[in-house]
Amino acid sequence: MIRVLLADDQAMVRGALATVLGLEADIEVVAQVGTGDEVVAAAKESAPDVALLDVQMPGMDGLTAAAGLKTALPACRVIICTTFGRPGYLARAMAAGAAGFVVKDAPPEQLVEAVRRVHSGLRVVDPALAAESLATGASPLTARERDVLSAAKDGSTVADIARSLFLSDGTVRNHLSSAIGKTGARTRAEAVRLSEERGWL
Repeated sequence: MIRVLLADDQAMVRGALATVLGLEADIEVVAQVGTGDEVVAAAKESAPDVALLDVQMPGMDGLTAAAGLKTALPACRVIICTTFGRPGYLARAMAAGAAGFVVKDAPPEQLVEAVRRVHSGLRVVDPALAAESLATGASPLTARERDVLSAAKDGSTVADIARSLFLSDGTVRNHLSSAIGKTGARTRAEAVRLSEERGWL
């Protein structure tokens, strides 16, 4: 049996995925969680072979949870399963140790096959997303520029961002200016939007 952990903040989606996978004779869903913060603890308790993680969840996102799983349970293979097929997410997922990346609008049989292939040691990536990722290229943002843009999402002032990240106001301005230039945006709000659309945040 392939033991699977599901992490998705939408209960209906999580239930549907569990039903689809549960119909297979060789797959057993051993844990379901609704936040990224619960993933590692649930995996330690249920010992899954494969973890199917959404990207955007409350608390810790799926990409961070994937990296945590790689450290805590290296034998557990991770598939990112998301509505948001963004090239930047694919690159970040692979960097976090994910073995697969599929989008939720794929046919159910593709998801089942992805679980089997990843469990067998292969990598599985949505082909359209892989092509788009190659065309778009890697994120030009540094880790600190990502931090600053993420902190700017809610419209926080430079001073607020500086305080939350323990940086000087000038350093925050420099990072924002650099991120705006790299994304080709006119404002920091536009830089945030473009970076999110490309999966860089």
